Amino acid sequence: MRAANAIGDDAIQKKARGRVLPHSFTHGTSEQRMRWFNKGRTSGRLEDGDTFSMPYENL
Repeated sequence: MRAANAIGDDAIQKKARGRVLPHSFTHGTSEQRMRWFNKGRTSGRLEDGDTFSMPYENL
């Protein structure tokens, strides 16, 4: 979970630039990465990680 948190677009931008530019995110925020990692870990189902077939608000 620490790794997922550390590699979110927001965390990387904050560390590199000192500020966060949400419109330039390409791989998700730290919170999103941790949530999806945990969802996959607990369910064990690859289908549960299909982020392409859901509305953006649900990511």
